[in-house]
Amino acid sequence: MYIALNGTLVSRRPNWEEFARIAHAVGFAGVDLLHSEVFEMGVAKVKEVLRERNLKPAVVSMPVEFRKDDAVFQEGMRKLEPAVVLAKEIGCPRMSTWVPSWCEVPKEEQRKVWQKRFQAMNNLLEKHGVRLGLEYLGPLHLRKRGPYEFIYRHDEMLAFAKSCGKQIGVLVDSWHWHHAGATVRDIAATPLADLVHVQAADAPQAPPEKILDSERLMPGEGVIDFTAFFRSLQKVGYRDAVSPEVFGRGLKDMVPEQGAMLGLETTTAVMKKAGVL
Repeated sequence: MYIALNGTLVSRRPNWEEFARIAHAVGFAGVDLLHSEVFEMGVAKVKEVLRERNLKPAVVSMPVEFRKDDAVFQEGMRKLEPAVVLAKEIGCPRMSTWVPSWCEVPKEEQRKVWQKRFQAMNNLLEKHGVRLGLEYLGPLHLRKRGPYEFIYRHDEMLAFAKSCGKQIGVLVDSWHWHHAGATVRDIAATPLADLVHVQAADAPQAPPEKILDSERLMPGEGVIDFTAFFRSLQKVGYRDAVSPEVFGRGLKDMVPEQGAMLGLETTTAVMKKAGVL
């Protein structure tokens, strides 16, 4: 496994090329490609930046807005194939998106709409050999944002992903994994082909109703058992990127390199303790 820089660690929202420079300067082995301008830069330029900075591409953002009405979804679908081609050509056949844990219509009704949309995406993903990881959201306050609760558990999201097509799997974020009540058994039951990307953040000791998604801790600063988490990933054969995704923690008040360094040092520490780095 290797550690990749995620944009939450870096204040002042630098463009992606500057973001890659920071990743290299601080000492990350990889970098997330979640900035929209990555698609405008083109394959040759992205590969050049990665090569010059000696960085591995961790994950590419899936550009389709599937959460809104059909017109918005169809507009987004026109962006998908160029994005999928870019991901493949730069050597990063992994994309990601997040799925709300709440909805405005009954769960089964919403499931059918989103399932049909992801199935349409799967056709293009399969054509180019690229996988898409769906991130579930665990905290209680997010699940209560709408009148109905949607999928928030690891096992249920994995089953939903597989119902959408063989190129679609899960993104496992330790923060959401913990707050969804998942265990290492859930990771152990996830086929390697369905484990697309991993993110890391820690959680404070607090009751579910007090947890806020915007107030996370660096890995190793809270109550999550990262040794068990990373060893379970290692056992299923995961060897790709781990991106620390930490909201809050005073990062907005730090210079970009300081936040990036804090994320790298804390994630390195818990991964070394687990014996996976």
